[in-house]
Amino acid sequence: TALGCYGYYKFSVEEELFRDELLREGRATGCGGYGTLFPFVFGGLLGATGEYVLHVPGSDALITVAGVWILGTQVNLYRRVNELCKQRFGEAPLHSWWALLPPPLGVGGGLRQGHFLARWWA
Repeated sequence: TALGCYGYYKFSVEEELFRDELLREGRATGCGGYGTLFPFVFGGLLGATGEYVLHVPGSDALITVAGVWILGTQVNLYRRVNELCKQRFGEAPLHSWWALLPPPLGVGGGLRQGHFLARWWA
């Protein structure tokens, strides 16, 4: 359930920012919801299938790459939110390294990111 909620949040925020950046700037600095979650989900599924079902040597590397991908996109998301908030509010509310904190510590940064992004869109 928690992973599903995180996936929905991540997809929604990335997709909205992606579309907003395209409209405002004509370019996007993120991959959108699909480009963010598909590599993570498929990398994890393929890696887990290869490692635990088919016993293919090295398949665990796909799981690692998927994890690094989702963390990298979270750091990029915090950076993008900071840029938007600096433009409108004059302050950057997040530290990008907060995205690297393990659960439940990273939840605080995620909630703060959601709050400031909602303020920006309001």
